[in-house]
Amino acid sequence: MASPPQPAAYRPATDLLTLGPGFYDPVDPADFPQARLRFRNQRWAERVGLGDLSDDDWTRHFARFAPLDGSLPQPLALRYHGHQFRVYNPDIGDGRGFVFAQLRDDAGRLLDLGTKGSGQTPYSRFGDGRLTLKGGVREVLATEMLEALGVETSKTFSLIETGEALERNDEPSPTRSAVMIRLSHGHIRIGAFQRLAYFQDTEGLKTLTGYALQRYYGDASGDPVRLLDHVVGATARLAGQYMAAGFVHGVLNSDNINISGESFDYGPWRFVPTWDPAFVAAYFDHQGLYAFGRQPEAIHWDVMQLAVALRQIVDAAPLIETLDSFGDRYQRAVTDAILWRLGVIPRGVGDMATIQAIERGLRNEATPLADFFHESFGGRIPKAYGPAYDEARAALAPYRARKQRDAPFWAGPPCAMLIDEVEAIWTDIAQSDDWSAFERKIDQVRAFGSALAD
Repeated sequence: MASPPQPAAYRPATDLLTLGPGFYDPVDPADFPQARLRFRNQRWAERVGLGDLSDDDWTRHFARFAPLDGSLPQPLALRYHGHQFRVYNPDIGDGRGFVFAQLRDDAGRLLDLGTKGSGQTPYSRFGDGRLTLKGGVREVLATEMLEALGVETSKTFSLIETGEALERNDEPSPTRSAVMIRLSHGHIRIGAFQRLAYFQDTEGLKTLTGYALQRYYGDASGDPVRLLDHVVGATARLAGQYMAAGFVHGVLNSDNINISGESFDYGPWRFVPTWDPAFVAAYFDHQGLYAFGRQPEAIHWDVMQLAVALRQIVDAAPLIETLDSFGDRYQRAVTDAILWRLGVIPRGVGDMATIQAIERGLRNEATPLADFFHESFGGRIPKAYGPAYDEARAALAPYRARKQRDAPFWAGPPCAMLIDEVEAIWTDIAQSDDWSAFERKIDQVRAFGSALAD
């Protein structure tokens, strides 16, 4: 039996400072009237060497923002632009968050501790720089579920209630406030490159390209085409993982696409009840631009904007050729991700046809997605799923199971994260400060992740 992983050593970093002051603004955090710890991600705290922090020290760092030893001496709000629903906006940037610290995990990866709801910055415009407690609860639930489903996602590291009453136009107000800490494989967005291109800052583009290649891909070449190639591969993989997870991000603007290919920043997200390509998460997405089935297209479009920015420092032809590889990479990624969720080992021959047959069954029968994957884990679609699945059943027959169904988890009900349950969890918190359903859900999701994991 393998030994459990040992807690990692704390390894602070300050790599962001090497970019220089043209990429960020030092800011001061808000001074909150209270700091009540609501969620602490202990398993990731141990992986970055912070597992031994007392709750008091945790709050001191992640609500009062005392600097972590050896890391960034002051919070930094990053500068970026971006396309929002395909309209370019040069007036954005870190408006209610900042990078608070950098450090390395037990695998040696450079990670950021970034905030959400930590106060106003030069980019807040008319916003108050705050986060609702409901928004924080929803982000915990999203990131925990996505991590369980094998999606490359940021991790919600901390959620602390801050004691302010917030007014919001799109939900009952006043509502409770919070500050959240996100653990992420970098916060460099496509929009950061767009900003530099907007100002025709070619030296800045070269600097940021070299930083991104070296820090997130271990590539010292400084070659913009190589950066685009890495980003195309990573984002195509992410698009495939979204589809296999049945996840709709909701706001796939270019300022919400991380060049490391890691999903982050969850607002109006949803998990689809059934395989419905037209399902939309955001009530304001009137044209369905970021609907479930259009997410690969949306992510590809955003990566095109990175290529447009990089065109200022490299010829167009190799960028276009690299962009054209997105579709094939996505098809391989979504195939591998769905086979992984089904708990079978890819064969290499006929895999895509198998996935297409499964998709046809799911779409034609409107089968509850979580139920289907739960009951078909190991590659055997139950006979209760009718003749619409006969083609998929035959296609899956030659596949070997990746791991055995692990009782008692697979004998129980499927683990889903649909909106009705999310709202019920929040209602318990809002009405009676009852966090028990939230805590039970985190336990269930983590058990689900363990059952799925390699």
